[in-house]
Amino acid sequence: MQSPYAESEGSGASSDEEISDEQKGSRKRRKLSLEKEPGKNVLAISSVPALSRIQAKKTEGSVSNAPKAAVPVLDVQEKSTFASIDVAPWLIASLSSMEIKRPTGIQKACIPEILKGRNCIGGSRTGTGKTMAFSVPILQKWAEDPMGIFALVITPTRELAIQIYEQIKAISAPQGFKPILITGGGDQRDQALQLASRPHMIIATPGRLADHILNSGEDTICGLRRVRFVVFDEADRLLAPGKGSMLPDLETCLSVLPPAPQRQTLLFTATVTPEVLALKEQPRAPGRPPIFICEVDTEDLAIPPKLKQLYLQAPVTHRECYLHVLLGTPANLEKSVIIFANRTKTATLLEYMLRLLGHRVTALHSGLKQSERVANLARFRAQGSRILVATDVAARGLDIPEVALVINYDIPRDPDDYIHRVGRTARAGRVGHSVTLVGQRDVDLVLAIEERVGKKMEEYEEEGVSIEGRVVREALKPVTEKKREALLNMEEGKDIHGKRRAGVQKKPGRNM
Repeated sequence: MQSPYAESEGSGASSDEEISDEQKGSRKRRKLSLEKEPGKNVLAISSVPALSRIQAKKTEGSVSNAPKAAVPVLDVQEKSTFASIDVAPWLIASLSSMEIKRPTGIQKACIPEILKGRNCIGGSRTGTGKTMAFSVPILQKWAEDPMGIFALVITPTRELAIQIYEQIKAISAPQGFKPILITGGGDQRDQALQLASRPHMIIATPGRLADHILNSGEDTICGLRRVRFVVFDEADRLLAPGKGSMLPDLETCLSVLPPAPQRQTLLFTATVTPEVLALKEQPRAPGRPPIFICEVDTEDLAIPPKLKQLYLQAPVTHRECYLHVLLGTPANLEKSVIIFANRTKTATLLEYMLRLLGHRVTALHSGLKQSERVANLARFRAQGSRILVATDVAARGLDIPEVALVINYDIPRDPDDYIHRVGRTARAGRVGHSVTLVGQRDVDLVLAIEERVGKKMEEYEEEGVSIEGRVVREALKPVTEKKREALLNMEEGKDIHGKRRAGVQKKPGRNM
């Protein structure tokens, strides 16, 4: 396993926005000025400070940016085309058919270096096209030398794996490239047969792939021993230690892959952590170029530049009432919304309650079957449901352009999780809003988030609307009643439509 990381300042807030706003961009060829000066290592890595996850109060209410390492600046502001960074014509045509006509900052920086055979760590804020930054060079290299299992992409969530799989299928369609999906919730025997058929790419979650390695036999997983590329998408989550760590499964997966010097390892993330940076010390094969490390906007612009961050003070005892009123104000009534909760039980309660209150709502969390998760996400993408209630399984990587509002019903304890959550809106240069419901005990968490993103939240205001007044006049009684009914339905094993689930018995003592 290897890793790298050097920060690229200067991509500018407007760089990727311009690309999105001007997708019709010209085909004019221009060169990136990435040459080294004689005798100078442009990619030298200086000491990189660990990103603070400590909830610290600011002494005078000011917000300061985290200290930045003195690293070279890559010129990613210069406008260019995919042709100017040596992308193959068939890939340019395929990207153009998907209305992707100009590379973003992270793509301009990483694609040429990956094509040169360098290991890479790419850090860039959410919504900047990191999936294409590793997919394009992998597909181009595969087209030069087609073989069995050419690449393995490991990602922390099933939904992100499905999204990557669909994007890879779309871009590679002209070449007959064969990717497969290996995630929990799918039929394990069918997946084993697909693995044994030597696909060209595997997109997997670490837990299910580790199961196959341990239980499916050598004939099934032998193709993994010749993989040319290994990608860790959302590498910060994959490598995070502590409770719920994926490291044991990840180590099982790596145990059957070629040694680190014999493969290209690519790590991409929106939030840089010390665990990711530690991988830069891994060995490389003699003659292989040094690790390429690129950070674009991860510190100054950890959140999308067109995101407006707001907060709404809501007492814990009546938080559901404030949420109901917020969703029904004139400014928000037609918006597509994701509501984030910290726990599965909370997300389920909100889904039941909001449905009873007349909202078009669906849910995405680990308490659902895989078929339900896929169906619910598809329904939300198709705008069959206006509101998606989710835990952090939906916080990473999901690209749903229609999302205009993200609500933090619960504040995450880790500021990096906040960055991923609010990154579900204002993607690719679009405008978006986030509203965080703040209770009496949440001040320290809010201050930690403001310090991490380098910007203060503004208080939620809407012309002609008093949230508190509406709660008192209109919401207290109906929301309290529907919450009680939702809790009763959950206890009795009823589904979102109020029907009893098959095989679920009513708890004893309810009619006593």
